Amino acid sequence: MSQPKPASEKSPYYDIAEKYGVKIDFRPFIKVESLSAKEFRQQKISILDHTAVIFTSRHAIDHFFTLCTELRVTIPETMKYFCVTEAVALYIQKYVQYRKRKIFFGATGKIEDLIPSIVKHKTEKYLVPMSDVHNDDVKNLLDKNNIQHTEAVMYRTVSNDFTPDEEFDYDMLVFFSPAGVTSLKKNFPDFNQKEIKIGTFGSTTAQAVRDAGLRLDLEACSAELLYITVTVQPSTVPRGVALHLQGNPEAATRQTAFFAVCVHAFVAMKPKG
Repeated sequence: MSQPKPASEKSPYYDIAEKYGVKIDFRPFIKVESLSAKEFRQQKISILDHTAVIFTSRHAIDHFFTLCTELRVTIPETMKYFCVTEAVALYIQKYVQYRKRKIFFGATGKIEDLIPSIVKHKTEKYLVPMSDVHNDDVKNLLDKNNIQHTEAVMYRTVSNDFTPDEEFDYDMLVFFSPAGVTSLKKNFPDFNQKEIKIGTFGSTTAQAVRDAGLRLDLEACSAELLYITVTVQPSTVPRGVALHLQGNPEAATRQTAFFAVCVHAFVAMKPKG
């Protein structure tokens, strides 16, 4: 599982592992790191030229404030923050005092749900912290609504390399991002899939597996497949099945659902006996 080990034993991943008889290793294939102040300056963006910030994840919050500290930029109390979810908005308290009149959030986690609040504050100049790997969905939506904004790359996803003595012995690998597939090939250039099953969440991740010349055994990209988790109950489950999941920490709910799907699918594909 490409996330830190859950601090609480009540994590749903442990429930799924016990229910289906699988062993989960919590070991990230990728990690996120901040750009250095020198790298950020090359974009020639002045943070203080902006009056509002749009946060799409907690990663964005962490790296925004980390860079501000490194750049010795003091964020004014008048700065407004627009977040995709309430959970992301509450996370800002780690760095600044939570002021309801300065913090806005959406209900669904989709940037489209945040647009009405942004439009109400159309005179603001928005800064959008983002990863080096991103699509133009946010940019296009803001452009469509004539919102003045600047996209700023503040962090990047890099391979979390395996050490020579680390064991790599799994029955199934599950990826949630193309970066995880890239990391697999980087760490194991001679990787031979053989009987190892590979599952993916999302069309771009699935394509990354195909582009890498690997066999894709399970692809989830719709609510229909996730529905399996609540409708299918395998009658028998073999013990000792080891899986490794790679993914985004902020997609925990979807990961949990997809994890259960993968376990069931693996059981279905595994030869009897």
